[in-house]
Amino acid sequence: MHFHNHGGAHGHSHPVSGKMMGVLGAAVLATLVLVVVELAGGYLSHSLSLLSDAVHNLTDVPAMVISWLALRWAERPPTQEKTFGYHRASILAAFVNAMLLGLVALGILYESYERLRNPVPVHSGVMLWIALFALVINGGIALALVSSRRDLSLRTILVHNAGDALSNVAIVAGALAIRWSGAQWADPAIGMAIGALVLWSAWGILRESSHILLEGKPWHIELEDVARAILRIEGVQEIHDIHIWTLGTDFQALSCHISIPDMHMEESERILSRVNECLAREFHITHTTVQFERAGLPAEAGYFMPEPAGPPSK
Repeated sequence: MHFHNHGGAHGHSHPVSGKMMGVLGAAVLATLVLVVVELAGGYLSHSLSLLSDAVHNLTDVPAMVISWLALRWAERPPTQEKTFGYHRASILAAFVNAMLLGLVALGILYESYERLRNPVPVHSGVMLWIALFALVINGGIALALVSSRRDLSLRTILVHNAGDALSNVAIVAGALAIRWSGAQWADPAIGMAIGALVLWSAWGILRESSHILLEGKPWHIELEDVARAILRIEGVQEIHDIHIWTLGTDFQALSCHISIPDMHMEESERILSRVNECLAREFHITHTTVQFERAGLPAEAGYFMPEPAGPPSK
C-alpha cells in the first residue's frame, strides 16, 4: 500500500517580492554606471586595482540579470514536463555565476602578478575618489539584499557586492598608501587580494550549487537524525530507502519506505500525518513521499542504518 503526501510545494516556496525585483533592476543600472566610471578611472590613473574591480563589477551584471530571470522562473507553476516546477532555476543561475567569477579571478591574479614584476606609476587621487564612489554603490546594493540572503541566487549577488565593497576599502587604503609613501606595489598587491577574494567566494557558491544540482543531501540535515525522529513515532517499526534532497533554496524533499503493523487505513493515515508534522517541525522538510509497507518484510529490507563511507558494494 502506498501513501503519498506532496506537502503543498508552492505554499512553502519563497517568491521574491516586487520590491526585491525592483532592487535588482536598480542594482543592474547602478553597476553599469560604476563599471564605466571605474574603467575610465583605471585607464586615466593607470590603476590595475580599479580596472580589476571594474571587470569584477562587470561580471555582476549578467549575474544579476540571470538571477532576476531565474527568480521569475522559480515562481512559475509546475507543468507536465517539469513536474517540480522551476525551483532549480535560481540554483543553476548561481552555478553559472560562480563559474564566471572563478574565471575572472584567475585573470585578475595573473595581471596582478605581471604588474608586480613590472610596476607602473599610479595617480592616487583619481584612484581614491573613484574607489570611494564604488564603495557607496557596492555597499548600498549589498545592504539592500541582506534581507533575502536565504535565497542562494540572491546570496550570490550579495556575496559579489559585499566582496566588491571590501575590495573598494582596500583600494582606498592603497591609494592613500601610494599618496603618502609612494608604494606603487600596493596597487597590484590589492588587485591580487581582490582576485583571491573573488576566487574564494566563487568556490563556496560553486560547491553549494553543484551539491544541490547533484541531488545531494542538505548540509544541515543528517539521515540518522531524521530516521531516529521518525522511529520515535508510535506505530513505526522501521524505515529504509530514505532519500533527502533539495528542490530549491530552502525547499527540502524526502522519500522513504516505512514498515508498520497491519491496521486500518484511518490509523495508518494518522501515522502519516504525524510523520509529516515531525519532518516539517524538526527539519523543515515540507515535500514528502512516504510508502507504507506491512510488517513481516524480508530480512534484506533491514533496519535503517546509514551506509558506511567507501566504494559501493557489488
